[in-house]
Amino acid sequence: MKDKHLYNFLTILISAVWLVNGLVCKVLNLVPRHEQIIGRILGSDYSRPLTLLIGSSEVVMAIWIMTKFKTKLNAIIQIAIVAAMNVLEFVLVPDLLLWGRLNSVFAIFFIGMIYYNEFILNNCLKLQKSK
Repeated sequence: MKDKHLYNFLTILISAVWLVNGLVCKVLNLVPRHEQIIGRILGSDYSRPLTLLIGSSEVVMAIWIMTKFKTKLNAIIQIAIVAAMNVLEFVLVPDLLLWGRLNSVFAIFFIGMIYYNEFILNNCLKLQKSK
């Protein structure tokens, strides 16, 4: 039973990370650094619309996580997005990151949490159900 509670807690936490980063930081533009990062990587002419698009996509990701629809596919996509985004930022705009290149440590931790939640905890729960 504790595995189910941990799985649900981590699912909410992971979803909240996407929601806050998408809605609060990008859509509502409460952290302008995100738009600066996007502008430097993708070009400043369209940085605001692209920031809104990326932020909205992150909100959709948060909703998808909470629906628990196709969780393995969802986890794989999350891991790919976080890894790609952080490699780009690490190489192209480390000066705009909150903790510079150390942001990659947090990204690796977040990827590990997503992996653990889906491929270890959720698999354990499925095995327990089938018994």
